[in-house]
Parts: sequence; C-alpha cells; structure tokens
Amino acid sequence: MAVAVGKSVPEFTAACTGGDFTLSAHQGSKVVLYFYPKDNTPGCTNEGTDFGERIDRFRAAGTVVVGVSRDSLKSHEGFKSKLGFPFELISDPDEALCTLFDVIKMKNMYGKQVRGIERSTFVIGADGTLVREWRAVKVPGHVDEVLEFVQSI
Repeated sequence: MAVAVGKSVPEFTAACTGGDFTLSAHQGSKVVLYFYPKDNTPGCTNEGTDFGERIDRFRAAGTVVVGVSRDSLKSHEGFKSKLGFPFELISDPDEALCTLFDVIKMKNMYGKQVRGIERSTFVIGADGTLVREWRAVKVPGHVDEVLEFVQSI
C-alpha cells in the first residue's frame, strides 16, 4: 500500500550513508525524502547540489533532507563524497521505499520502455504524516519550492 497525503507514513528503516535511516528517529522534525533516478547523472547531480546549497535553510526550518535511489551504498558514498553533499542518501536496491512511495514508473529511454524512478519529493511532517508530494519533478526551481513549503509549515 502506497503512502497518501494526510496519512501517517509507516515506520521504515533503510540502509543509508552514515548508518541506517529510521523514520521514527526523526520524529519532531520535518523530513524531505527526494527520490531520484541515478547517482552521477546530470539531473540528479543538479538536484542534489541544489539541496546541498540550501541545507542550512532547511535545517533552520527544522527539516532533515534525505535522497533516495536504487543505487548501492558504495555508489552513494562515492556520489556524496565527490559532490560534498551535506545530507545522507538512502540505498533502496530492493525498491521497498520506491514501492511504498509509488515512484517506480515505466519511462522512455532512447525509444525503449524501462522501469525507473520517477523523480519525486515528499515532505513528512514532524508528526509522521505525509503533508506534501511532488511527482514528475523538473529540477530547475524545484528545491526552492520545497524549501518555501517547509518554511511555511
């Protein structure tokens, strides 16, 4: 069953750079989970860089930012280190979180249908309720929109 705005997000623990990420460990903080297709690709690099450049403002708004993709922890460690991301990345190779948030879609890549992550962002409120979602995200300007939203709640 996928999550829905206005409903509690089920507890989860996932492998993450810097140690496992457990949702309940962040109770009392807002959590931005942003799902992206693949480490070290242009759009994903730009999106991660945008979050990184604004991390102090997210933290000032009581918000934890975490990226999620199907890449391995080893890939995430390299991606995070190379770009100096000041936030953690969750590895979801078995697609458990991708399924929970319903972000796996059929996409066209070079004329072929492939299964992949639809770039999506979710804001979980301090009480564990999903308060906002963005699907089929276009990177330019997106992080500013997310920041503006978390600052408003």
